[in-house]
Amino acid sequence: MARARRKPAEPVRIQLKKNDQVKVIAGRDKGKTGRVLSFDPRTGKILVEHIGIIKRHTRPNPAKQIKGGIAERESPIAVSNVMILCSQCGPARIGHHVENLPGGGVRRSRICRKCGQSLDKK
Repeated sequence: MARARRKPAEPVRIQLKKNDQVKVIAGRDKGKTGRVLSFDPRTGKILVEHIGIIKRHTRPNPAKQIKGGIAERESPIAVSNVMILCSQCGPARIGHHVENLPGGGVRRSRICRKCGQSLDKK
């Protein structure tokens, strides 16, 4: 009997960047804050420092200098379960500001929807 094939999920547009401070708003680690380590737009998941810790059983591999045992590491969580932290007002949604530069160029920056402060570090 043939198995039903699952359609690949549509890529999610992630507005977060590496090293952004985020707060978890849903799930097991609700209320914790951390730094974004990486993200995967295909699955819509991000890796946040010290959030979603799981135990991983690894077998020793002397060729790769891996010591066996139980290692703890972060697991990816859905991007919908986190909010970016604004330095002034706390968790906020992300807005965008488009600035026209001389010479016809355009600069886009992320802003806080609450206070309007820029979220991009310069």
